[in-house]
Amino acid sequence: MLTTLRIKNLALVDDLTLEPLPGYNVITGETGAGKSIILGALKLLLGERADRTMIRAGCETCTVEAVFDTRTLDRSLPRLLEESGLEPCEDQQLILKRVLTVSGGNRQFVNGTPTSLATLAALGEGLVDIHGPHDHQSLLHTSRQLDLLDAHAGLTAERESFAKLVQQRAQALAQKAALIVDEQSYAQQLDLLRFQVKEITSARLDPQEEDQVEAEHRRAANSARLLELGHAARDGMVEDEAALLTQAGGVARHIQELARLDPAATPLLQQLEQALEALRDLVRNLSSYLDAIDVDPARLRELEERLNLIQSLKRKYGPDLERVIAFGEQAVARLNCLERQDEELARLNQELDRLEKVLRTAGKHLSAQRRQAIPKFRKEVTRQLEALGFPSSLLDIALESTLPPADVALGDVKSSGFDQAEFLFAPNPGEPARPLRAIASSGELARVMLALKTVLAVEDKIPVLVFDEVDANVGGQTARVVGGKMQEIAGRRQVFCITHLPQVAAPAATHFVVSKAIQEGRTLSRIVRVSGEARVRELSRMLGGSTHAAQAHAKAMLAS
Repeated sequence: MLTTLRIKNLALVDDLTLEPLPGYNVITGETGAGKSIILGALKLLLGERADRTMIRAGCETCTVEAVFDTRTLDRSLPRLLEESGLEPCEDQQLILKRVLTVSGGNRQFVNGTPTSLATLAALGEGLVDIHGPHDHQSLLHTSRQLDLLDAHAGLTAERESFAKLVQQRAQALAQKAALIVDEQSYAQQLDLLRFQVKEITSARLDPQEEDQVEAEHRRAANSARLLELGHAARDGMVEDEAALLTQAGGVARHIQELARLDPAATPLLQQLEQALEALRDLVRNLSSYLDAIDVDPARLRELEERLNLIQSLKRKYGPDLERVIAFGEQAVARLNCLERQDEELARLNQELDRLEKVLRTAGKHLSAQRRQAIPKFRKEVTRQLEALGFPSSLLDIALESTLPPADVALGDVKSSGFDQAEFLFAPNPGEPARPLRAIASSGELARVMLALKTVLAVEDKIPVLVFDEVDANVGGQTARVVGGKMQEIAGRRQVFCITHLPQVAAPAATHFVVSKAIQEGRTLSRIVRVSGEARVRELSRMLGGSTHAAQAHAKAMLAS
């Protein structure tokens, strides 16, 4: 549900915050007070194209921001956010923001992350349904109409099963397309794959060997210099006339004499012995190190060739040896598949024949269930339409099958099946039924949508419904029914209704009033939530005045 809507510098609004509640929210006010601004702000957040003239005069930017509680949304939202590279919702709150600028540099954000207008529109499809003249009406899309018919008929499981078959067929077709190439391309692919497989497998790669080879190559390439440095170090300790151990003997004699004359110097003699032993250990270890160094030009060449091979394979097949090895494994699998192309093609053709038969059977069954469900659906919607002021109207569903004859192969198959649905409506007797999208009257269309929403309240998953002009050309008993329908739908969805009729406004759980005020010489739109006596006064105004009779009538409407 929508928990917060904030608008800054849009049309007559300088800074307005709307905090609707669950259930039925109604918005009323004098004509021209700015009720349509609320609707315009929502449409901006749903991805509608923006017009710079909407920005409040004298301002550089306009901002619209909404917060949605996602607890009632289905699991498709996290997936859509992830696929669009957007941040997940924190504390189960989805935050949409749209910024318009006078310069035309418009931006939009989802959970603080910049995004495209198309992504914003895709999110909006599942969040808000607006029913009014030329508005965001998902029920006008034929694909959505088929979805709702299936949901009302309880065909969700059958739809999912059919969609899985379509996916399996698409995968098999893709595999077949990858195998079907002309002879020249086939021979070229075979030669290339055989070369790649031979080059990688013959190298007998180890993912960990590169560091080891590089270290050994570094030692082998510097072996002569290592011997030179090692011998110089050892000679400086034992071979030269000024060698450390030779000089240490003279030092030892002096300290021994020092200790003979002064026993307090004895610890110095012990330290000298330890130092001499450490020097002897160093000489022994250095000699062992020098003995292990092997100046072998053949081994050096071997190591250089191995490193060159590793670098060459990495340039061709991947940034590291693990990727090179993985590429080789994929090439082996692809080669095996191509080498047994005829066998694989026969298997895929057999699988495609099986899937086509299963799809035809499943599609026919799905179509039959849909046709069986249409009369009940039509009857329920017609009953709602009668209560909404269409006593002789007709709502029907045209279901057209696209399943080709048995002797014609299946082309592209939609995951929804072989049917196309179109909701048709005839408001008056003797008139032909026309598609909902062709209905000219916004008031008629809004009431048809209200009837459909009442019937589909359980199946339709869009959490926020907005009705504008639903009360056009109605009054009296029909207006009371419209209000009751709103209240009924609000038991499962958050509903907003912009209305001029008190009969429609009275059943609402939450009532907002839009008004205009002049501040510092400029006109501003304001919106406040009313209750108690303030709500009675607003309903009295809608009834035609502030008389005692109007107030009594307003109180009676609220009480009922």
